[in-house]
Amino acid sequence: MTALLLAAALLAILFWLPAGVAVAAVVAVVAAGAWEWAGFAGLARPAARGGYVAAVVLAIAAAWWLTGSAAVRDGFLAATCVWWLVALVWVVFAPGRGGAAAAAVAGFLVLVPAAVAIGRLVALEPDGQRLFFFLVLLIAAADIGAYFGGRAFGRHRLAPRVSPGKTWEGLLAGLLAASLAAVAIGRLLGVAALPWLAACVVVVLASVVGDLVESMFKRRVGLKDSSALLPGHGGILDRVDSLTAAGPVYLLALGLLGLAA
Repeated sequence: MTALLLAAALLAILFWLPAGVAVAAVVAVVAAGAWEWAGFAGLARPAARGGYVAAVVLAIAAAWWLTGSAAVRDGFLAATCVWWLVALVWVVFAPGRGGAAAAAVAGFLVLVPAAVAIGRLVALEPDGQRLFFFLVLLIAAADIGAYFGGRAFGRHRLAPRVSPGKTWEGLLAGLLAASLAAVAIGRLLGVAALPWLAACVVVVLASVVGDLVESMFKRRVGLKDSSALLPGHGGILDRVDSLTAAGPVYLLALGLLGLAA
């Protein structure tokens, strides 16, 4: 039932909702994620969590206003990519470092750019929602490939201190599945094959970093799921962790390829 409701909500954002309403839905999802992230920062009281959510939403509004032009938007997205590189170093070399304050700041760096990027993506005219659909397909293909490839061939752990279930073999299988999806999507878009494929590989790698970063913060506070909001599926962050990193990278790549003016 939860999966059906999630699928219906996603389809509504992708195909049925006006762009403005779809953007509002994206912000609402990120706000729910901010409520969960507040737990990573040690904010247990509802008032404290509510304040954190309000601060994140205000930051999203400010970033949205500042990124009205394509040039500023792409600069903002490029800076976000630098943050994700720093986050990768954090996950690999020091996953146990940093306290509640670092977790709170990281939440802003994860959630605000994700909301702005995905919101700007679905608001693109005339194909924004279709381009977002392609991003979802790309990440889904990577996840499915990684799941089955990891189960069949997984031997070497990717990040044992953060997410012991992930393997290098699963990552490679996910990249292969995503590459096949990227080729099909590229044909539909009519873009140059090699630059598009390279961009999609980077997007998928970013999605893995997003997943690992959320896992790192969950492990710090002893959580298996970010919340129990979605029965059988954990929390909002458990469903969108990959998109938080992939979204900004994807929109920046679209801009560089001339698909997002």
